Amino acid sequence: MAILLYSDTKVIVQGITGKEGMFWTERMLENKTNIVAGVTPGKEGQTALGLPVYNTVSAAAHKHGAEASVVFVPPRLTKDAAFEALDAGLKLVVLLADGVPVQDCMEIRSFAKEKNAVVLGPNTAGMATPGQGMLGFVPVWLEDVYKPGKIGFITKSGSLTNEVASHVVAAGFGISSSVGLGGDPVPCTRTVEVLKMFEADPDTEGVVIVGEIGGSMEEEAAELVQGGGFTKPLVAYIAGCSAPPGKSMGHAGAIVTMGKGTYLGKARAITEAGGLVAKRPSEAGELLKKKFFEHYGREN
Repeated sequence: MAILLYSDTKVIVQGITGKEGMFWTERMLENKTNIVAGVTPGKEGQTALGLPVYNTVSAAAHKHGAEASVVFVPPRLTKDAAFEALDAGLKLVVLLADGVPVQDCMEIRSFAKEKNAVVLGPNTAGMATPGQGMLGFVPVWLEDVYKPGKIGFITKSGSLTNEVASHVVAAGFGISSSVGLGGDPVPCTRTVEVLKMFEADPDTEGVVIVGEIGGSMEEEAAELVQGGGFTKPLVAYIAGCSAPPGKSMGHAGAIVTMGKGTYLGKARAITEAGGLVAKRPSEAGELLKKKFFEHYGREN
């Protein structure tokens, strides 16, 4: 099984006629994503890659019964695009743009909660359920990286996920769903929210968190585990152990502020909650095998 995205999830692409929208829509279609339509204001009646294009999300959703959207629009238009998708009743929206204003992110998260929907991003590579589909930039065609299986991934970094996942798959595991939260200071969905989804999924047997310095999401995850809200094997890799104090490391959210969000603090919290922390990506698979043996009496 999986979470959020399945082979029958009906998807629309907002911004489908742009250069990036067209390129990645083709990749998504090649990898089994059930895309039913696109949306670009002013281009209704056209087609893109054989898909009908509409002016509005509501028209596309009504015509095709869409449930999810992946958004290829500039940062300044992202809030309007997200609100349009949520207003149309879509329950999963993936925001790819980097540089969305923090205030916009806060408003999107609030509106998503009101609509009982999940918004991933912004500044995310997207998400994927290997063998069933992808939303965004996730290279699911790399079979040594995105082999279908029973390990959930929750990540702030697309490139690091590829690296960590390759070692997890080499250790004999596969991936149920990989969920990119994005690396901005205010993600629209937080780690604990996705952990609860994986806890409820009977076919996800363990989770890998690909985190980084900055923010408090890894500490929140540890609190959930300690409180019994997540009971499956947990392994984390946290980037930024050598980051100079006060310096952002790649993502806007990857910065330690007021002494919070440090590598040591996150690693200690997860370890004290019973999880294991990989010091380098290559350790993740072996640590997961260790946790599986402790929990299930088998290594994978």
